[in-house]
Amino acid sequence: MPAVFVHGVPENARIWDPLVSHLSRADTVALELPGFATPRPDGFSATKEAYVEWLIGELEAFDEPVDLVGHDWGGGLVLRAVSLRPELVRTWASDFVACADPDFVWHDFAKIWQTPGDGEMFWEQQLAAKDDWAAGLVAMGVPLDGAALLADAVDETMAACILDLYRSATEVNTEWGPEAADIPSPGLAIVATEDPFFEQAWTERVAERAGARTHEFDGLSHWWMLSEPAMAAAVLQSFWAFG
Repeated sequence: MPAVFVHGVPENARIWDPLVSHLSRADTVALELPGFATPRPDGFSATKEAYVEWLIGELEAFDEPVDLVGHDWGGGLVLRAVSLRPELVRTWASDFVACADPDFVWHDFAKIWQTPGDGEMFWEQQLAAKDDWAAGLVAMGVPLDGAALLADAVDETMAACILDLYRSATEVNTEWGPEAADIPSPGLAIVATEDPFFEQAWTERVAERAGARTHEFDGLSHWWMLSEPAMAAAVLQSFWAFG
């Protein structure tokens, strides 16, 4: 069965390359979200529900249940997909189950993106100053080569998809929270203790409701798979081996 990886915002599938290079398995697939380093399909709304429908369609294309891993928005999509269609997944791992906690609050960047006018201005400025943005990512704990990769991946298509995605998700916790409980597929909720975007308590509460284990990456920030890819790969392989 394949291991399927889903990236987040504002990223592309290459964020998984360092981690995957440390895995002992070769059956890995890193999906590209529509509009993220790929064209935006005609008529694709880029809402959270559209991305969940897309992900479920990708999972249905496999011949057997997969080991599913998601980061950031990819992690939120993983949680939602497995909440709705657990039979498509053998195991799942996510660092963004927090989106289903009743007390979840969006971070400041998300609030800007959710505000018409402010979000468009933000991305116009970022697209005009990618070098400065990469430096900011390094300050947030992203390795230099990873920061350059993230900055280079962003374009107008991705920015527009990000705005549509976040504006569809102002009430994500109340809309997705009820189904994120008693998930039959074994789950792993990942906590990067220095992540500035999510509170650890949100993750722990949702993991308990979902019946998932919790693993802490102590001292790591949001992009843990870039900071310590070998350690992250070892954690996933142990989880896959024992569920």
